[in-house]
Amino acid sequence: MKVYGTKEIRNVGIVGHGDAGKTSLVAAMLFDAGATGRLGHVDDGTTVTDYDEDEIARKITIHSSLAHCEWNGHKINVLDTPGYAAFILDAKAALRVCDCAVVVVDAVNGVEVQTEKGWSYADEFGLPRIIVIDKMDRDRADFDQAAAGVIEAFGRGAVPIQIPIGREKDFKGVIDLIKMRAYTYEGDDSGKFIEGDVPADLRDAAQAAREKIIDVVAEGSETLMEKYFADGTLADEDLIPGLKDAVRERRLFPILVTSGIRNVGVAQLLNEIVELGPAPDDLGSAKGYTELGSGEIVEREVKDVAPFSAFVFKTVADPFTGRITIFKIYSGQVKSDANVYNATKGTQERLGPLHVVQGKAIEKIPEAHAGDIVAVTKLKETVTGDTFCEKSAQLVYEPVNFPRPAISFAIEPKSRNDEDKLSQAIHKMLEEDLALRFERDPQTKEFLLAGSGQTHIEVAVNKLKKRYGVEVELHPPKVAYLETFRGKVEIVGRHKKQTGGRGQFAEATCVFEPQPRGGGFEFKDKIFGGSIPQQWRPAVEKGIKDAASRGAIAGYPMVDFRVELTDGKFHPVDSDDLSFQLAGRKAFRNAIEKVKPVLLEPVMNVEITAPQDVSGDILGDINSRRGRVQGMDTRGNQGVVRAQVPLSEMLSYQSTLNSITGARGSYTMELDHYDEVPAQIAQKIIAKAQEEGRIRVAEEE
Repeated sequence: MKVYGTKEIRNVGIVGHGDAGKTSLVAAMLFDAGATGRLGHVDDGTTVTDYDEDEIARKITIHSSLAHCEWNGHKINVLDTPGYAAFILDAKAALRVCDCAVVVVDAVNGVEVQTEKGWSYADEFGLPRIIVIDKMDRDRADFDQAAAGVIEAFGRGAVPIQIPIGREKDFKGVIDLIKMRAYTYEGDDSGKFIEGDVPADLRDAAQAAREKIIDVVAEGSETLMEKYFADGTLADEDLIPGLKDAVRERRLFPILVTSGIRNVGVAQLLNEIVELGPAPDDLGSAKGYTELGSGEIVEREVKDVAPFSAFVFKTVADPFTGRITIFKIYSGQVKSDANVYNATKGTQERLGPLHVVQGKAIEKIPEAHAGDIVAVTKLKETVTGDTFCEKSAQLVYEPVNFPRPAISFAIEPKSRNDEDKLSQAIHKMLEEDLALRFERDPQTKEFLLAGSGQTHIEVAVNKLKKRYGVEVELHPPKVAYLETFRGKVEIVGRHKKQTGGRGQFAEATCVFEPQPRGGGFEFKDKIFGGSIPQQWRPAVEKGIKDAASRGAIAGYPMVDFRVELTDGKFHPVDSDDLSFQLAGRKAFRNAIEKVKPVLLEPVMNVEITAPQDVSGDILGDINSRRGRVQGMDTRGNQGVVRAQVPLSEMLSYQSTLNSITGARGSYTMELDHYDEVPAQIAQKIIAKAQEEGRIRVAEEE
């Protein structure tokens, strides 16, 4: 394959809501450009970018996938990204290395929640955008309505530069409002079209739409504005460069029309990606840091002559090839078998052969230039988020930050054999999917697999079984409750044991009092004199902490209290470290009998995004879960509800949200604070803990 220079490269991320037509559009792009021999279809499982078994079975994109094609002397790297809420975070990782986002909107459903999510990711990375209204051939497809929804959601900078010829089943072509030419497609999906004049019945509409483009382009330049006022319009030699500048500067977001499934308008989309989409060096220098978190910015020009630097944005665990590491070259150039420095890990890596990626296939190339996206195989140390550079010109690119997963399941292997393989398999999956988390809860001792939604977890579990031969069972995680108490009390903890010979004796006088929520545990030695020798006083604290870790009413750790050691007694022969530990434990137990212990539960900050028409149902459901609504906002046609809800009430929320919103809603949550459990609910938790034997009986004297 030809090696392309920086100016000849276009890196585009295809984003949008699930089922908007992204993968079909990519399939048509690859077919029209000659990268594939036939037009792939999602329903047949024959697309280049949806190649995973789960993707083919579910008919949805689960992981971002890279492909490329050649068009008008340019290389277009295409990243097809997921559009469903459970997998949308992978779109964020993909856009990190793109220079332009193609935002796909369903011509029937318009702008949906994940369309806006993809748009927000593009905003975060400062990317120019091209908007594509796809599925124009469907029943009830309405270009005017869809375009109006786009403008309402994304502002007046969204401007059609094409209008459709025909609608629904009669959709047969597009009118280019810049060139004022019509492209009428044949009745099959070959992508062949006839160029001609604008049909007479559409000329007025086309001219009026063209004037809107000129208005927006002229607004961005005093020179163009003067010409516009003087002539009443802009000539093509001014309009076309002005349009390119407006797209690059994110003042204008051109709207195009297509049908990916029928391959109508796709060739014109490819033209506009090449003509209007920025090259990697059009958006300014790449910005990194001397080290992560240092705040010292390092700029690197996107040129072959600059020192080499690259960012690893994706890792694929291929069962045949092994680990495939995919990275974007931000500066310099690199050849196969080069030695590079991994600045994130502080190690050298030998790259081996370079490859371009076409879905699940890879092809060797001898070298690659600034701005290109390439892959290597079988690296030892490098993982997603790492930076390659020259050791003499170091910098580190900032990795993508992911929110904490919204849903967790306790996971356990079905057999001892699976237990041995689970850790290694999970580790490989975490390299591929940065939205997954795997951790051990130190309080409940459970291993937790966390993800963006129930479907996300189900796909991960299915992959564990099919790819790695590991079978696991899932169940809702235990809620990490805590305990505390109210009231202040002075207690004498006395331990005495005499069995003949040397005995055990210790006495500790302690004042117990609660701390503010989140105050933790505090121990203060207030003894003046030698009522307890200095070397044994820490043993009292150790005994209290040990007893507190076992809880008092339901077996959960006791927190947010302070203890002052004020007095005590010892025996010169029978006292020792263990005796004072036991005295501390008995002081804790005696104190609990005289104060009011209460149960605490984790309360989460929850943010729910869903269509505005179901906001009332969302609020009612939150109230039924003992939630407290903190506020509401709107983002386009989406409502955003912020609330604080006990974690115990959110364990099954995903399925409820799907039911309320028709799977159009999403949510995130993170721990905010612990709060007291209502008495009626606390009684049930305590009773369950007693049944499970969580409450341990302390050692008796």
